[in-house]
Amino acid sequence: MSTVTAFETVDVRFETSAMLDGSDAMNPDPDYSAAYLRLTTDAADGHEGHAFVFTIGRGNDIQVAAIDTVARRMIGRHVEETLDDLGGLWRELVHDSQLRWLGPEKGVMHMAIGAVVNALWDLKAKRAGLPLWQLLARMTPEELVSLVDFRYLSDALTPEEALALLRAAQPGRAQREAELLATGYPGYTTTPGWLGYSDDKLRRLAREAVDDGFTQIKLKVGDRLEDDLRRLAIARDEVGPGIRIAIDANQRWDRDQAIEWIRALQPFDLAWVEEPTSPDDILAHAAIARAVAPVPIATGEHGMNRVLFKQLLQAGATAIVQIDATRVAGVNENIAILLLAAKFGVPVCPHAGGVGLCEAVQHFSMFDFVALSGSQEGRMIEYTTHLHEHFVAPVRLERGRYLAPLTPGNGMEMRAESLHDHRMTAW
Repeated sequence: MSTVTAFETVDVRFETSAMLDGSDAMNPDPDYSAAYLRLTTDAADGHEGHAFVFTIGRGNDIQVAAIDTVARRMIGRHVEETLDDLGGLWRELVHDSQLRWLGPEKGVMHMAIGAVVNALWDLKAKRAGLPLWQLLARMTPEELVSLVDFRYLSDALTPEEALALLRAAQPGRAQREAELLATGYPGYTTTPGWLGYSDDKLRRLAREAVDDGFTQIKLKVGDRLEDDLRRLAIARDEVGPGIRIAIDANQRWDRDQAIEWIRALQPFDLAWVEEPTSPDDILAHAAIARAVAPVPIATGEHGMNRVLFKQLLQAGATAIVQIDATRVAGVNENIAILLLAAKFGVPVCPHAGGVGLCEAVQHFSMFDFVALSGSQEGRMIEYTTHLHEHFVAPVRLERGRYLAPLTPGNGMEMRAESLHDHRMTAW
């Protein structure tokens, strides 16, 4: 029986602030970064588990230290036993009382647990010779439900209800998998819309997005209303009436300010308004959603855990759920959130603006389509053009659609030379 023998963490940073890539109203100078983890075993197959937590620069070293603390506990574990019970491992790590005190179930330590969980899923998928989405989509409903911690969820979703949702989707799995492999999954692009870009760059990138086949783009907003009005007018003029435009305030507004601002921008036929206020303020999101209806509110990329998503859905505070591959505690918790969204009939459009997030989060949308919601209606995955070249299996898109990845694993493995060249000590 093989064991986990070692781990390595790396503080990886990219100076994206130099070109204002990723800039928005709350994060004007992000340096896309990854607190990176590699787990190794003594198994003859040589497979490794890779994962990371996305940050935007300062504090990435703190995230690395947190991952160190959790990953150290994997040394000496039997690989097969661990991979056969990733639901049990999730509960063990998340319920560790001393680590939990630092949350509970939120923040740097919760994300560190997610990195370890994701690395083990990467190892499991590689051992199975399958991409993560396909591994998950071929698990039984019972196996999938066993991954989820229903503590704090049972007033909204019980294990029996989750089983029913998954069993209802079983009959069409093979057909939907074939469809996904043939035609891919819809994406939208944020590339034109970073707040620090000039009007000319916005215009050029919006035009290129349409030429590339995207049917939706997204613009960052929230700094100055007059600038938002001008930039939205430019974008709408450039893409025409048939292309959807979403906007993202990145938590910039107070409740009443958000309502006033959204109403001012409403004439541009908004696809959705993302993160209008504090990501933790469920009541404000609900009030905004009621006040600006029928403009949809979207949120979730900074959602700390499954409990917050439960409450957002219960309160009718979001019309679009946005999950993130590294914000919550890994694959297991994202499955819980997908199940909640399916129970409430709300589409999931993942966040992917960051290093490696496109590569990682596509697996959840594709699993959801094949094995849970069975639908792509109203659903799409965010896409940005940045930093894909640093990954072993970079995303592939054609005419604005994600092609299903075929490389075994979770998509988070970075190239060795990129890890070397962009580790913090190299700056």
